[in-house]
Amino acid sequence: MYFIQLNQMFNFWKATIMTKKKLTTASGRPYSEKQDSMTAGPRGPILLQDYYLHEQMAHFNRERIPERVVHANGSGAFGTFKVTNDISKYTRAKLFSKVGNECKVLARFSTVGGEKGSADTERDPRGFAVKFYTEDGNWDLVGNNTPVFFIKDPKKFADFIHTQKRDPRSNMQSQTMRWDYWSLNPESLHQLMTLFSDRGTPDGYRKMNGYGSHTFSMVNDKNERVWVKYHFKTLQGNHTLTDQQAEELKGKDPDYAQRDLINAIDSGDFPKWALKIQVMTEEQAKSFRWNPFDLTKIWPHGDYPLIDVGVMELNKVPDNYFAEVEQAAFNPSNLIDGLDVSPDKMLQGRLLSYPDAHRYRLGANYEQIPVNRPICPVHNYQRDGAMTVNGNHGSAPNYHPNSFDDIEADKSHKVPPMKLESDIADFYDRNENDDDHYTQPGLLFREVMNDQEKKNTISNFVGAMSQIDGPKRDEIINRQLGHFAKADKELAMEIAKGLKFDFKA
Repeated sequence: MYFIQLNQMFNFWKATIMTKKKLTTASGRPYSEKQDSMTAGPRGPILLQDYYLHEQMAHFNRERIPERVVHANGSGAFGTFKVTNDISKYTRAKLFSKVGNECKVLARFSTVGGEKGSADTERDPRGFAVKFYTEDGNWDLVGNNTPVFFIKDPKKFADFIHTQKRDPRSNMQSQTMRWDYWSLNPESLHQLMTLFSDRGTPDGYRKMNGYGSHTFSMVNDKNERVWVKYHFKTLQGNHTLTDQQAEELKGKDPDYAQRDLINAIDSGDFPKWALKIQVMTEEQAKSFRWNPFDLTKIWPHGDYPLIDVGVMELNKVPDNYFAEVEQAAFNPSNLIDGLDVSPDKMLQGRLLSYPDAHRYRLGANYEQIPVNRPICPVHNYQRDGAMTVNGNHGSAPNYHPNSFDDIEADKSHKVPPMKLESDIADFYDRNENDDDHYTQPGLLFREVMNDQEKKNTISNFVGAMSQIDGPKRDEIINRQLGHFAKADKELAMEIAKGLKFDFKA
């Protein structure tokens, strides 16, 4: 009985005394006073030796890392991806080697142009990025909720994004500079037709589709290549908000999409998306009506039908938003064996710009941050730099080749050579049919949208373009209406009517 009581007393002491956590500095030194600074007397000045005060304030001053230049305002969640259909004839990626394979994923959704803290329901494309933690390394599929984009050459990207941010004089967002830019770049029309439809204001993140948008490639075990587009189809139903609903939510609940995602997962209503692909052979690409690598164009589903691949389920809210969402870094260059790139100009530009942005925002060793760390072993000769937290590879050599380790390149992962269309380097502004910016937007308006969606789209265009002002107002409106007329005359005339603008198609 005595030993039982002693044991009970020990367990109580262990639970109440030993488990109490001590307040310490970042180096682990216990600290006795958190609420009051050390001063020279009750009313005296603060002493420089109060190291905890300085450590706390110095860290506080550095708590905000640079926000993303684009996609700053976002939400994220963890989950799983499960392969449901055999696509091994297209790719040798181990993830897709058999039906039933699974891996952990992190998905991040975002608005594109808004700063952190901006409203979730702004009329803006939505980022749709997924990190697949596979046995062959991390695969990042970084896209949007639209299958196309405003531009098709990365050299235009910075200028385009500047028009979505703040006017350098007024420090306010400006519909004038947006429409000035769009009207001078008619390749933007297809994305504009999507953005100013109801799809431009999705009903939260759970109820929208996602797209890789770019053309990618797959390579199979015979070293054969096909071109691929990725589609995530929401299994919650694709629901949107009207412009009025989106505006109301901006005031009532600017974090609407974030709240909707977290509440659904916390309640066990795990959102799911079906991953599908379109496949085009290299021979088919040669005869495709448009450039198959043009980000402002789609591949018609009637010609290139969707093929089922798998299902993504999000079932865990990150424990710490900053550590696991704000520090998450998605790179289109993060690919695994059997999945590869294409000549898509915008994709080629992102292969450079995304990891470069992460190195600026998070540091040279951002891949060592736990949320970005692959689950497979990493062997390379990258050393040093700020925030090296993996032991810096100890005493292993930092050069290759060397006589001390057995790390070697695996030739089995080599992709087939890509045939180039030309051996002449120049600044090409278009390829054959690349200047057709109107056929697909016209088809989207006439054949895809129903009557109510057409009315909403026209109303949304009128609402935005009515804010164009300044001495160039009429010139900008007339130029943009000219683009609308080339896509669909009815569309242009209805927008002109709403603007009370005298336009001759």
